[in-house]
Formats: sequence, C-alpha cells, structure tokens
Amino acid sequence: MAFDLDLIQKVYSELPGKIAIARQLIGRPLTFAEKILYAHTFQPTTEPYVRGKDYVNFAPDRVAMQDATAQMALLQFMTCGRDKVAVPSSVHCDHLIQAKVGAKEDLATANDVNKEVYDFLASISNKYGIGFWKPGAGIIHQVVLENYAFPGGMMIGTDSHTPNAGGLGMIAIGVGGADAVDVMAGLPWELKMPKLIGVKLTGKLNGWASAKDIILKVAGILTVKGGTGAIVEYFGEGADSFSATGKATICNMGAEIGATCSLFAYDEKMADYLRGTSRADIAALADKVKEHLRPDAEVYADPAKYYDQLIEINLDELEPYVNGPFTPDLATPISQMAEAVKANGWPDAVEVALIGSCTNSSYEDISRSASIATDAMSKGLKAKSEFTITPGSEMVRFTIDRDGFLKTFDQMGGIVLANACGPCIGQWARHIDDPNRKNTIVTSFNRNFAKRNDGLASTHAFVASPEIVTAFAIAGSLSFNPLKDKLVNEKGEEVMLAEPKGFELPAKGFAVDDAGYQAPAADGSKVEVIVNPTSSRLQLLEPFTPWEGTSLHGLKLLIKAFGKCTTDHISMAGPWLKYRGHLDNISNNMLIGAVNAFNMETNKVKNLLTGEYGEVPATARAYKAAGIGSVVVGDENYGEGSSREHAAMEPRHLGVRAIVVKSFARIHETNLKKQGMLALTFADKEDYNKVQEDDTMDIIGLTTFAEGKPLTMVLHHANGTTDEITLNHTYNEQQIEWFKAGGALNVIRAEFSTK
Repeated sequence: MAFDLDLIQKVYSELPGKIAIARQLIGRPLTFAEKILYAHTFQPTTEPYVRGKDYVNFAPDRVAMQDATAQMALLQFMTCGRDKVAVPSSVHCDHLIQAKVGAKEDLATANDVNKEVYDFLASISNKYGIGFWKPGAGIIHQVVLENYAFPGGMMIGTDSHTPNAGGLGMIAIGVGGADAVDVMAGLPWELKMPKLIGVKLTGKLNGWASAKDIILKVAGILTVKGGTGAIVEYFGEGADSFSATGKATICNMGAEIGATCSLFAYDEKMADYLRGTSRADIAALADKVKEHLRPDAEVYADPAKYYDQLIEINLDELEPYVNGPFTPDLATPISQMAEAVKANGWPDAVEVALIGSCTNSSYEDISRSASIATDAMSKGLKAKSEFTITPGSEMVRFTIDRDGFLKTFDQMGGIVLANACGPCIGQWARHIDDPNRKNTIVTSFNRNFAKRNDGLASTHAFVASPEIVTAFAIAGSLSFNPLKDKLVNEKGEEVMLAEPKGFELPAKGFAVDDAGYQAPAADGSKVEVIVNPTSSRLQLLEPFTPWEGTSLHGLKLLIKAFGKCTTDHISMAGPWLKYRGHLDNISNNMLIGAVNAFNMETNKVKNLLTGEYGEVPATARAYKAAGIGSVVVGDENYGEGSSREHAAMEPRHLGVRAIVVKSFARIHETNLKKQGMLALTFADKEDYNKVQEDDTMDIIGLTTFAEGKPLTMVLHHANGTTDEITLNHTYNEQQIEWFKAGGALNVIRAEFSTK
C-alpha cells in the first residue's frame, strides 16, 4: 500500500489539464522536466518562464529530511507558528550512526549516544504530523525511493542527494532547512527556472558496465559545476533499457556535477519497481497518464531544439569508469586506469573497498556484486582488501540476507555495516596504522573530496560501480582491470573473474519484519517537545538580527579561501555531526577545512585586532565580541557539495556579513540568502587577487539594494591605499526582503504572527 495515495491521485488527475495549459503557454512541445515544473507552480502564470533567469514559486508535493539536517530545519519550523506540516513530510535517522565494528553493535551504540537527538526528532515529528523512520530503517534516499517517490511528482529534501528519486521520474531537489520550512509551512518555494541538459542514451548496458558508469562518464564531461542551474534529463531507448534503481544511482550522483536534479521518463522499468515495492496502485495510476510522464514525441525526434545542451552516450560502447581521487569528476576509463595510476603516483594497493550507500545499495547492485564474490571464491580467490557492505534500507538488508548474499560476502571476508550513511559521509572509525601514510580506498559512493570518508588528507578515494569495487577488493590493486586481467589463486593458477550477473528485483519479492517506520499522532497538540537548556547537542534558536539600514563599514577579512571550498570545508561532518542541532557548538568547525590563500594552511588566519594568527572560528568570535563584522572571500563554485545549511548559519551566527566569491554552488548560495547573508560575486574574477590579508572592507549601496543592481566593495589596505570592486548578485525583490529582515524565517514568523 502506498503512502499519501490521495495526494498522488490528485496530482495525476490534474496533470493532463495543467500540461495542456503549459504547452499552449509555451507554444511548443514539452520535455518531461517542463511538464512537472509547470504542473507544480504555486500559482498560474500568463507568461512562459525564461530558463536560467526567472525565479518561480513552486508547490512541492512532499518534504524529506535526514537526521543531521532535520534538527536545524525543525528547530526553525517550530518557531513559525504552525500546528502541523502543510505537506506530507518525513524524517530519516541515517547520518548519526558511526561505522566501527558492524551493523548490530554500531546501531546499539548510536541509539545510546544519540538518544537525546533521536528522542527530539521522534517527538517533534509526532507533534507536527511528520513520518519518522527510526535509526536502522535505512538511508533517506533509498527509503524514499521504496516508499514515497512517484513519477511526475515534485519533492524537496534537506540533503544534496535528494535527486535520487529521479530514478522514479520525480523532480526531487536538495535544499537547505529553511527551504523545507517554507514548504512545510504551506508557503511557496522559490527556485530559478532551471536550464535543461539532455542526455540521450542509445544502445544497452552489457558486461561489466553499469548505470553507475553512465554518471561517472557524464561527470567527466560536465565537471563538478557543469550542471549548475540545470536539470539533467535522460531519455532514449537506452534510458528505458535498465532498472529504476540504476536510474536512481545516476540521478543521485548528479549532485556531483552541481545539477539542480536529474530525471528519467516513466517507463516499464519504473512500473516494475513500483509493483515490486507494493505500490501496484501507483503504477496503475501512472499507466493511465503515461503520455504525460514522458517528453513529447517531437522532443525525442529532435532533442537539440528543446535542450540547452545535448550529450549523447552509446551504452553498447560504454566501459566502466573510475573517478578520482579528491574530486568526483576526474573520470578515467578502466582500460586507462593502470596507466593513470602509474603516471600520477597514486597508491596502487586498495586498502579498503566499500560498496553500498544511498547511491548503490539496491537489490540489483548487491546481487551483481555477490555474483562476483561467488565466482571468485569458486576459483580459489578471496578479498585482498578490507571489504565493507552498507545496505541502503532494512528492506534491502532483510531481503539480501534471506537470499544468501550476506552469507556470500561474509565467506569472502566482508563486513556488513548498519543501514546508514556511515563511511560515505565520514561516519567511519577507520582502522589504519599510520594516518599520514598515502593510501587508496575505492567506494561505490558518490563523493570523494579530501577527508570526506575517513577524515584523512592522505587518503586517495576513488569512486566506481559496486561491481568494479568488488573486483578491486578481490585483486587488492587499483591497476586491476577485470575485463582483461587475470588473478593468481591460492593454488597458483591464473584465473579471470566472470562478468557480473544479477537481478533487478528479488524473484521471491521483497520482505521485511520491521521497516522502522513510526507514524505521527493524529493530534499532536498535546505532544511536548523538550530541549534541555544545558544540552550540548540541541539548542533552541534565537532570531537573527535585521539589517541595520545602512551600508556596511569597517568589516574585517576573516579568510580568503584558496581553491576548492566545499561545504565539507566550511562545516565538516564526521565527528561534528553530533552538534548539528546546536548552532553555537557546531560553529566551532566553521571554515576549519578551508585553505588560507595567504599561508596555504588550514584553520590559521590573521586576527586583525591583535596581529596574531589563530583558528578561524575563534577569530570570528573575537570580531563579533568587538562588534565588528567580517567577510569571507572565496574561489570558484564556493559551497560545492552537501546541502547543509550549517555552512550558511555558522558564518551568520559568528558575525560574518558577506561571502564574496568568484562563483557559488546553487544550494549554498540559496542557503546564505535564506539566513540573511550577503552572497556576492566578483564582477571581474581577477579582483579576487586584489584582496589582501590585512584588508578592512566596506560594502556600499545597500540602502538602494535592488534586483540587477551591483554593489560596491571598498578594500582599505594596510598601506593606506584603497581598491573599489564591483560585486554582482542574484537577489530578487523577495530575497532582498530576507536580507533586510535578518533572514527568511523572520519574514515567515511575521507573516504567521498576523494570522
């Protein structure tokens, strides 16, 4: 039985009419993404929206939150004055479980260590009508795919890999918690109308190639910012030929190219998955409106006319890829990997191979990997690398256990971890003899920034399909190519691994004893949400102060970040996850991973009040205590990576007034705006070089702050000279009101206080 069936029926009943109006409005055939977007506008429009330019108010169908981001989102929501969420919403406890020993022990430890946070999330979900998925239930994106995603729907989620649901034909977009508050409060959610990148897939996957290799190749083509501001829409007979979970893998990792989301059209593979996950009723409804859940025929016939960019990939010719290290867009075909390892001096020994995660933990992924393990053991081989398996949900774990795959991995030497994010997000107590030693790990995860998985800058993390990762685990070598290389077994014989074989869906169906779901109270008015005022884990929020109504003078440079500065650099995960519900405590990790352009060190900046060098958060606190604002300067694609709004809230909390960079990643720029920050870009990127370590800064023009009107930053250098720099911005009228009010939440509070 499906969740929220009434909502889905309503969406499908209105879809044909809304699409007909949109087609007439635009005056041409529509892509699938356009159909969903126009069907979900908050109010009708009389003019077509311009891609990449017009801001649009949308009405998503649902909201999903994981435990690390849900804390701050719900702390904000509980101040806005509503008795219940306006749209179906869910919380998933997957981020706070640390991988250390194994599933059973790690889950027990998490329930003990995080009891205060889990109790808070369970109670606040119960009070406000939010579905709660307990620790161990699974990773948010896999659970959403199994239970909530539906073709033609729109969802936002407080995690950058929310687009995973695109595997079931849903526009699903990662956002910060303040955006989730908007939708849960029944307000419109704002997004710039995305551009459209079309990826035409022809042929059919074969051999060692998998759906993961499609997105690894696309990442190499588009780079980590090539999808910024765009929806990537996959289509063609190749797209219809592989599983819904394979599609979800591709959409999930679209976050690594900066895409707003990724999307596949509804097809028989999606219908199979819906039926296989006890949602035959949704498949039947979708079948009735199938023509509206795919691009128009004219789009298929001449796609270049309808997409802003078009990429074509022949799946018949696709070979496996290995991406990394340190960035998910450094794509190397498996046939060139051995040469790349040697040329770049990457450590060849694979010390740990990790499969699973929200990106690749489907029944199909596990069954194909298990087939490799079975074949290897039959030929006298076992894993040479440490090997871990992370099931995506309790339903998948229970089913693969029933069907013998976990026993296979155990016999091979693998360790099964909890149904949680674990090493993918840095929740990994890794055992290593020397943390400074250069080493290689290979994962089937999505992200591989430095320190991402184990907190070690020395670790070279590579991303590949579960099949290739399993092969690497058996070979123990990054140079190994299972398509052509032989291995020597325990008898000294040369053997080759057979091609992987698996099952899209379990022949005996999925099964589970307890999926881990807790429904909210029908009436939450008497439910009490308790936050201990002395807690180190949770802290009630105080509203940020409104803008003072003047230009900003005398701001101090806090840090000039050099090169890649992701949200992991701005607000690290790992051990810091425990403070995600306590703004002041987690602010002690602000920008400690960013490289200071003046000394090329991390967490060491000059305090312009004392002339001494110290940690970034401590320096910011010193400026704040003195009543002085500060400025952060950054490079390209600043804020790449996770949706975590803590990376915006921490600077706001510690007195940073403006973030000035060459360019922003989409989610982070929006998060900054939501928190009442100034998110500004250099009109001339070379002006980044004019910023000096001892600069005091003014930001001029705020009294006439307006859409499309640049601001001016005056740099007062220590030698008495000045530079005037033009700063661009993308604020619209509503976002300027957020800035003036001290944050979007203050605007919401004011609105509900008058009702």
